[in-house]
Amino acid sequence: MASDLAIKLNWLNKEASKPVGITWGIPWREGELRRDESLRLETDGGNSAVPVQSWPTAYWPDGSVKWSAHAATLSGLDGNCAIRKGNGPDPVYRVTVTETDDTITLDTGVMQCIIGKQGKQWLRSIVREGNEICSGGVLIGLMEELSETSGVRISREETFESCILRAVVEQNGPIRAVVKLDGRLRSSTGIREWLPFSLRMYVYAGQETIKLVHTFHYDGNPHEDFIKGLGIRFTVPMRGAQYNRHIRLAGDRGYFSESPKTLHTRRTKGKYRELFESQTAGELTVFDPAEDGYFLGLLDDSATWDSFKLVQDSSEHYRIWKRTKTGCSWVKVTDGARAGGLGYVGGEGGGLAVGLRHFWEKHPSSLEVHGTAGAEATFTVWLWSPDGTAMDLRHYDTETHVESSYEGAEELRATPYGIANTSELMLWCTHETPDAALLVHMQEEVHNPSLLICEPAYYHESRAFGYWSLPDRSHAVKAQLESRLDGIITFYQDEVEQRKWYGFWDYGDFMHSYDPVRHVWNYDLGGCAWQNTELAPNMWLWVMFLRTGRADIFRMAEAMTRHTSEVDLYHFGEYAGLGSRHNVVHWGCGCKEARIGMAGLHRYFYYLTADERIGDIMDEVRDSDFTTVNLDPMRAYFPKDEHPTHIRVGPDWAAFSSNWMTRWERYEDTSYRDKILVGINCIKDANYGLISGPTYGYDPKTGVLSPLGDDNWGRHLAICMGGPQVWFELAGMLKDPEWENMMAELGVYYNQTQEEKDKLTNGQISTKNFEHPVLSAAITAYGAFYKRDDATAEKCWTILLGNAFAKVDLQQEASIVAHVDTLQEIDWMNTNEAAQWSLNTIIALELISDWLPQ
Repeated sequence: MASDLAIKLNWLNKEASKPVGITWGIPWREGELRRDESLRLETDGGNSAVPVQSWPTAYWPDGSVKWSAHAATLSGLDGNCAIRKGNGPDPVYRVTVTETDDTITLDTGVMQCIIGKQGKQWLRSIVREGNEICSGGVLIGLMEELSETSGVRISREETFESCILRAVVEQNGPIRAVVKLDGRLRSSTGIREWLPFSLRMYVYAGQETIKLVHTFHYDGNPHEDFIKGLGIRFTVPMRGAQYNRHIRLAGDRGYFSESPKTLHTRRTKGKYRELFESQTAGELTVFDPAEDGYFLGLLDDSATWDSFKLVQDSSEHYRIWKRTKTGCSWVKVTDGARAGGLGYVGGEGGGLAVGLRHFWEKHPSSLEVHGTAGAEATFTVWLWSPDGTAMDLRHYDTETHVESSYEGAEELRATPYGIANTSELMLWCTHETPDAALLVHMQEEVHNPSLLICEPAYYHESRAFGYWSLPDRSHAVKAQLESRLDGIITFYQDEVEQRKWYGFWDYGDFMHSYDPVRHVWNYDLGGCAWQNTELAPNMWLWVMFLRTGRADIFRMAEAMTRHTSEVDLYHFGEYAGLGSRHNVVHWGCGCKEARIGMAGLHRYFYYLTADERIGDIMDEVRDSDFTTVNLDPMRAYFPKDEHPTHIRVGPDWAAFSSNWMTRWERYEDTSYRDKILVGINCIKDANYGLISGPTYGYDPKTGVLSPLGDDNWGRHLAICMGGPQVWFELAGMLKDPEWENMMAELGVYYNQTQEEKDKLTNGQISTKNFEHPVLSAAITAYGAFYKRDDATAEKCWTILLGNAFAKVDLQQEASIVAHVDTLQEIDWMNTNEAAQWSLNTIIALELISDWLPQ
């Protein structure tokens, strides 16, 4: 790359109205950026520059940077941003990190935050301009033990608080600092510890904000240990008169804006009406005791409201309550649909605002404030609200249903032990009560955090994530395909809303297939309910974002990544590194497989945002192949023999190679590259390369694949779970023509007639094991492209263009369900084919568009 080439950056959402701290990623072609080269962030069309902190997140085999990450503080005023080589200005504000045996202090130049390295208080204090804004933060858990005896349900609640076990400074400025805390929740009355958690804190130079990323893991007994509440509690000093203390709760039509001591009395008029209006706006109220004595007496006599809460009990309803004191009733304030997930509590000298992302999407959630009339208030953000029912993580049945419901194995294995859930929060440490404009900015940042992205053409030019095409409507067939691709996205956006695919454990996932008789998705049909990464919908959404730059698609892909990387994957325990195949509950199904949580599904999000939690997860799965020794993926078909386990080239080895490739490029760990090479050499030694198998004996200690015959299982799973997408990018790193040729041979071979196949494989491989042609279109397009094979290219387009997703405009196809005039449906819909047709069409448009019929 020439040193004067600038990489243009755009805001993902609308431009931030106020300065915000952001982190984003940029891809580079091999050899373009050396690790010792500096980068500068230019604004205003190159006329100025702002300080930027940069670091590599992945490397090419030659040692050059493959992906870089960047942190800066920007606002919408910093328009026309670009990254280019060169030195940038020094920051005016710097984040400084000071560490002792007991604490870590983060100073942004605006606030000082003290973090506890042990004990229950992960947050000791936040100080701004000499005022303590927050005097403590703890994680809270409520456990409900249930026993059902003789039809009687007996419950006992127990309270848990955070216990910090480990604190690490992951990044120490100058623009951005990151601290990771690990711990468990400990009983406040006993000795039990459970629900391991990690909590990351992010601060930026010159900012009053703290970003929190909280992950908890379930390690209980789902038949006994029910989570009644899970939250983060802050202690906020309350300074000044009660009428100068303020509460803000974001609803769906504005903000609940009140004070513990409202100026509303039966005598509030004239001057006091004006004071009441200014109080409600958050302004400091001042009285003259001599002139206002009578009214102050009325205030002494009026009710003091000490507690407030907003409870989002479903995606369609919330309620706000307030209360004077313990022992008195809660008074309903108002009801609404979807709350903004933002709250504020403070007094004279400032206070704390906290926003919970996906507040209503991941219901039940709530914001709860107590003690506003006293010296300190507690502000609890409930990730799982105790005002709802306890969390029930039991399986939906006590037996499995393989034949009737497409559940994958006779063993039940439906356990939540080892799954996780991640939540994102934003804190603002303000020096005064936020006004309406600031509240709007806060809520927007909570809901749609600011992010910089490259232009689609640059992602494409840099070959980020392998082969995919840019939108092209230059002739009728291409225009039709682009319309269909957009229409499928629109359909699923509408379905998420129409079918209410929301909830703490569900949000981000789609469902698998549709039941036209009941006019519902197969929510209760074994293996046909939740999708759980089946046929790589993550990749489809991320590639659709890369080629369009659309924020709405980014948010879909982000939500799916957060869900599938946490809920559908086991992070510890017997199935560590494996995930659960599609089922009625996300952790159901006896098929625990590596493909569910392979790094290839999640690395898009990691490299575009540098999200450390996703980095953790990709590290977790690096050795998932060892778990298959205890749970052989092919145990139902290949009995125990001399091999430690049995795996398929795809999806199993493809998933492993995805994990290893990611480990290699992130850490330059050549032992994982070498493990890939061992596997590739074993495939090269097979009689027919990738066409052989696809099942092999496997030893995770050596990485050796041992042949078990050339035609021992179906091939469609090898090429529809993200394998080709991983292998295409891997080929760009390995530069091994023999590997590329094997992929091409598989692509050409897949859809040939038996007669044509016999010419190559001597009648040893049956066509019947090459099912579902549409799933093969990506590898088939690659074969046609690599071999310049006209017949294969034309066959690929015949498959794709003959598919219903190419022929049908889904928005026109959708029909109104009789007797339910607001419900639309497409009765043949299934997410498997929607994802694979879309992903494969995008790849085919890149590789073989020259063969499209005119």
